[in-house]
Amino acid sequence: MGLDQYGSKVRTEYDSDTRSTTITKTEIAYWRKHNALQGWMEQRWRDKGGTGVFNCENLVLTSEDLDGLELAVRAQELPETTGCFFGPDSREDEDERHADLKFIEDAREALDEGYEIEYSSWW
Repeated sequence: MGLDQYGSKVRTEYDSDTRSTTITKTEIAYWRKHNALQGWMEQRWRDKGGTGVFNCENLVLTSEDLDGLELAVRAQELPETTGCFFGPDSREDEDERHADLKFIEDAREALDEGYEIEYSSWW
C-alpha cells in the first residue's frame, strides 16, 4: 500500500449525431509517495471547495494552478505532508522536483492542445 499519484490529460468530445460523449484520459505523470506534492494538491483542492478526505478525487488544474505549482516547486516550498501510507518527506528529493517540472511542462502543452489537466491520487 502507499500513495499513488497521477497527472492526466483529458479530452471530452460530444457527437451530436449519436448524442454521445467520449472521454479520453491519458496519463502524463505518475508519482509514488510524493507526499509534498500531495499536500500542495490537497490544499488547492480545498481552495476550490473540496471537503472531506482527499483520496480518489479528480482535481482539475488550470494554467494558473500550474503557475502556482511551478513557483512552489522552484522555491522548494511544497508543504510538509504526512500520512499513514505517504512515505518519508519528499520535499528535498531532486528527482521528484525534476518530475514535477516535467509534469508542468507537459501539462501546459496539453492545455495548449485543448486538453483538461487532472490530478488524482489513491492511498
